[in-house]
Amino acid sequence: MTKTITYFEDLAVGQEASLSNTVTEAAITAFADISGDRNPVHVDAAYAATTLFKERIAHGMLSAAYISAVFGMKLPGPGAIYVSQTLAFKGPVKIGDTVVATVKIIELLPEKKRARFETVCTVDGKAVLTGEAQLMVPGRPEA
Repeated sequence: MTKTITYFEDLAVGQEASLSNTVTEAAITAFADISGDRNPVHVDAAYAATTLFKERIAHGMLSAAYISAVFGMKLPGPGAIYVSQTLAFKGPVKIGDTVVATVKIIELLPEKKRARFETVCTVDGKAVLTGEAQLMVPGRPEA
């Protein structure tokens, strides 16, 4: 499924887009394998039971990856390039939680064809991850 490229000139402050993903055992295992982060709070139920979370939690960066998916697939979409991202982890994400990643344009920087975004991931309407990102967005080709 190929999405049409959104050019910088098509963007407006206030535009937003979201994607939702349900965290599964398989997603956590795959993320641990790909990233090499096998912290037992993510992969060992017996260990996780001894922590303040009382059960396994997803990697915080897995939720951050869902933000990346919104940028790459929805807004701005294909062709956009990450420049920076801040992250503040506000709460745990557990197996079975549905994470809604939302990005919203808060500033456009025409001289560099960059857009600044507010980013948030929620579970059941509660923020579990917040931050800001800046992306380079391709300009419309000259005719």
